[in-house]
Amino acid sequence: MAVKAKHQRLILLVVALVVLIGAGLLAAWALRNQASYFYVPSDIVARPPEPGRAVRLGGMVEKGSLKTAADGVTIAFVVQDGKAKVPVTFRGIVPSLFVEGSGVVAEGRMGTDGIFVADNLLAKHDENYVPREMQDMTKDQAKQVVAETQ
Repeated sequence: MAVKAKHQRLILLVVALVVLIGAGLLAAWALRNQASYFYVPSDIVARPPEPGRAVRLGGMVEKGSLKTAADGVTIAFVVQDGKAKVPVTFRGIVPSLFVEGSGVVAEGRMGTDGIFVADNLLAKHDENYVPREMQDMTKDQAKQVVAETQ
C-alpha cells in the first residue's frame, strides 16, 4: 500500500515538528544550570538561593562597609537595597568604578554561612558618569573628542 504524497508531506511535517521540539527541550535541559538569576538583597534575605547556585546580586555598596583583607586581594563589603543587607566577599582585582555608595552587580554563589562569595564584580555608574580623561574638558572639547572617535 503506497502512501499518498499529501499524507507523506504531513508525516514529514509532524516528524520535523517533533524533532524541533525535542531539540528545544534538550537545549533547555542542558542550559538549566547555566542560568544566572538576579537577586536584590531583600530577595536573598526573604528567599535565599540554595548554597552553590550561580546567581547575581545587585544593589548599592554600603558606605563604611568596604574592608580589605591583609592579603591585599580579598575584600569584604555589604550590598544593600534600602530594605536588606547581604555581606559579600570577593578575591581579585576590583573595577575602577567600584567604590562605597556606588551600584554593583556581584556574580557568584551564596555560602552556607550566609555570606555571598563573588567571582566577578561589575561596577555601575550613574547617568552623570564622565571618564577621567574627559573630566577637565569643556562640553565643546568633549563633543569634539567623541566626534573624532566615531
